[in-house]
Amino acid sequence: MKKQYNITELNSGFDQLGYILDEELATIVFLMLHLQKPLLLEGHPGVGKTEVANILARFLGTELIRLQCYEGLDVNSAVYEWNYQKQLLSIKIQEASHKSDIEKENHIFSEDFLMQRPLLQSITQTTAPPVLLIDEIDRADEEFEAYLLELLSAFQISIPEMGTIKAIHKPYVILTSNRTRELSDALKRRCLYHWVDFPSLEKEMQIVHKHLPHIEHHLLERVVGLVQEIRQQKLEKTPGIAETIDWARALEALGFKDGSQEKSLGCLLKSSKDIAKVKAQGMEQITLGV
Repeated sequence: MKKQYNITELNSGFDQLGYILDEELATIVFLMLHLQKPLLLEGHPGVGKTEVANILARFLGTELIRLQCYEGLDVNSAVYEWNYQKQLLSIKIQEASHKSDIEKENHIFSEDFLMQRPLLQSITQTTAPPVLLIDEIDRADEEFEAYLLELLSAFQISIPEMGTIKAIHKPYVILTSNRTRELSDALKRRCLYHWVDFPSLEKEMQIVHKHLPHIEHHLLERVVGLVQEIRQQKLEKTPGIAETIDWARALEALGFKDGSQEKSLGCLLKSSKDIAKVKAQGMEQITLGV
């Protein structure tokens, strides 16, 4: 029987694993587990959507199965594929047998010749329900998005040659989207939903401190404060939490010396235009001394 976690246990468990949940996100993760419904997390790149699935799998002590979406993603890459070479070899071996054509066809279209991809793997786990991460679903085509509906609503997959395969254990499904396109209403209806925003100053300080526990408080406050200011600018790529951590770590390694913030902006910003813009505005000139 699955253990039922409460919100307090989720908060504590995630915190011990280095992820700080806010009240709303903790609640929606609790409901995902309790109601066994997929969870759609939308938000800007770099706000920690993917990490929710990684931490959840570790918290539950179960396997994480990840499907990275991209344009042109198809059934062969995401769900299943037949091992054609093995099938051809089997057909040659059976040529001399007295089996009927139907028997031969049933044989080559059996599980022995089926290569499972992430979605099929997620519903055929025999030991415990895995966490299925469908990452950046907005990058996939609408046709593939429509294919997901059966899995998200009935936790089953239909294979024409074999019939319908139902989940042995319902996976915990998390979908992420950077909202590069609008997802269909049909997909959204099958999911719980949460918008993951950039963290507040206080929360981001807590996150960075988790990764850099020895950083001095006044330096932490000023570095994170600058990142929060920079995010207000119109940039090609707004820095995420991971970039904040990288930059704080870089400045710590450089000893927070004069000029280190300007020289290390490549840890925070990933565009030459963005770096030039920030330098021109003088926003990197944070006073890092006491």
